[in-house]
Amino acid sequence: MTEILYTLIFTSLLMGGVYAYAVYATRSGIEEDENNNFIPDSWEKTFKWVFTGKVLIMFGLGFAVGFLVSKLFF
Repeated sequence: MTEILYTLIFTSLLMGGVYAYAVYATRSGIEEDENNNFIPDSWEKTFKWVFTGKVLIMFGLGFAVGFLVSKLFF
């Protein structure tokens, strides 16, 4: 059960890093963003589902991490 918790925490950090780098890359001018939604245009074509479901993905990961922490330690 702790392995699942560690995997979910790592996945949450990885997804948060992807979202943060997307904002950084568009603000600093490394990647081009024509519609100013902080998603690089080159990523928007391939990984659109990751950015459209950002809220649900992070909410689901946060809920799962919180649930596992409460079951394992309380």
